[in-house]
Amino acid sequence: MAGSTNVQQTISPVDGSVVAERDLATPAQIDAVLDRAVAAQRSWRQVPLRERAEVVGRLVTWMVDRADAIGRELSWQMGRPVAHSPLELTRGFAERATWLAGAAAGALADTEVEPREGCRRFIRHEPVGVVLVVAPWNYPYLCSVNAVVPALLAGDAVVLKVSSQTPLVAERWAAGLAAAGLPDGVFDYVHAHHDAVARMVADPRVGFVAFTGSVAGGHALQRAAAARFVGTGFELGGKDPAYVRQDAPLEATVAQLVDGVYFNAGQSCCAIERIYVHRDRFGELVEAIVDSARGYVLGHPLDADTTLGPVVRPGAAAFVRGQVDEAVAKGARALIDPASFPGDRPGTPYLAPQVLIDVDHGMGVMTEESFGPVVGIMPVDGDDHAVALMNDSEFGLTASIWTTDIDAALAVGDRVETGTWYLNSCDYLDPALAWTGVKHSGRGVSLSTLGFLAVTRPKSFHLRLAP
Repeated sequence: MAGSTNVQQTISPVDGSVVAERDLATPAQIDAVLDRAVAAQRSWRQVPLRERAEVVGRLVTWMVDRADAIGRELSWQMGRPVAHSPLELTRGFAERATWLAGAAAGALADTEVEPREGCRRFIRHEPVGVVLVVAPWNYPYLCSVNAVVPALLAGDAVVLKVSSQTPLVAERWAAGLAAAGLPDGVFDYVHAHHDAVARMVADPRVGFVAFTGSVAGGHALQRAAAARFVGTGFELGGKDPAYVRQDAPLEATVAQLVDGVYFNAGQSCCAIERIYVHRDRFGELVEAIVDSARGYVLGHPLDADTTLGPVVRPGAAAFVRGQVDEAVAKGARALIDPASFPGDRPGTPYLAPQVLIDVDHGMGVMTEESFGPVVGIMPVDGDDHAVALMNDSEFGLTASIWTTDIDAALAVGDRVETGTWYLNSCDYLDPALAWTGVKHSGRGVSLSTLGFLAVTRPKSFHLRLAP
């Protein structure tokens, strides 16, 4: 029943068609899922870590073998070009899951403390029980793998709730883990509305909540968690800056910055959304970025030649267009004529890439998360000026510097308020490094060995030996 409030309908940004309809879980169904998870986790935690890691390995193989088909259905759900969608599985998903499986033994091993005569003392990392993972639509496999895999390796059960824009992702997770031999009940998923998710967060059967999404969504889940002492991790987005110093190599810098701005139509929490350039290099860098941006092919994401697909929905495109219009009204210059991209159609999710100059921090495009294919570029006088502007933000997820001077990169990085600091790189998560943010970009850590701490609880053993 398409009009029923108990049915979730997914509208494709590709052509406005309905690509999926799913019944929303009832309170009784959610209750049953949590009961099964609690029961299954009691046995799963007793399975040797080596066997848990083997399940993850088989899951990776299953996902990668089906990457083309899964990527195609993902393109229909959220609009990314089919030339790019499989890479979410064959690169990021596979790399992160494989690294986490290899790191689990060290991360989860007992922590021994200094010896004391007549005693043995250590800290054991016990699973928290049931982990609720709430994942977004923009990189649904990558964002969910950060929490699902460490939790399973730690001996937790997992309940996954993905965005209503990408419901098939949860179903592929379930199919892959079943094929990999995961016991029934250790992983499950629900299609649920916000109120139902809030009730799960407040449920004492849930031991940890991992959320990736908007700042408003994070606040809502934090309020739901406030009535109990449950662990939470929030990754809430960014307004990520890049600083191009005077000595940056032009060609390599432009190639990576442009990709960091426009890949996935700019719909990445760690996309480059603002660029600060030493004023001696400003003109040549802007010219090169504009030339590169004009080379994108905006079109149907199932066309193999398309390199820029639609954003997720018409409202998202309207928001970006509104940011551009507001900036231009305040004196900014838009350097790309949307008419040069025949696929750009107002009122639809299809919009051309854009570059803005003569911008300042009185414009929303330089301070509010855009989540679309637009970037503002400002000249700066040097490191101090760049640091001040980079830190002038409510967000702090990632930031990057482009230079041949590594000492300068380290010195500037120490002053920038961010969770990850890149030199000559951007828009990539190294699974060996902690993924975290400051300010409105969130709280908590995933990935690296530190990520296992979120889905476990420390238990101290103080064993006094018999005399």
